[in-house]
Amino acid sequence: QVQLVESGGGLVQPGGSLRLSCAASGFFFSIYTMGWYRQAPGKQRELVATITSGGTNYADSVKGRFTISRDNAKNTVYLQMNSLKPEDTAVYYCNAHWAGAGDYWGQGTQVTVSS
Repeated sequence: QVQLVESGGGLVQPGGSLRLSCAASGFFFSIYTMGWYRQAPGKQRELVATITSGGTNYADSVKGRFTISRDNAKNTVYLQMNSLKPEDTAVYYCNAHWAGAGDYWGQGTQVTVSS
């Protein structure tokens, strides 16, 4: 059974930092592209960052502030978020993608940036 379990969300002041984690199980983690997406109220879900064995990719809005990483030994992907802004407020979702199997999604974790 495939599971993606996010953690690490919460309330943070502008300029602060959070680290999201996504623990994966039930599939061959190391061959999947792992990613973080987010959805703000009234908006479509958007890509934040992805990571493969070949490198990383970021949305322009988070470049230089967010860092995605993965630990294949722990089947976990991380998103370090620094210099957070109110517009980063959203539900953040972990995604696993492989062309041979499609997409898996986590349940989401709320990130709120507010003073």
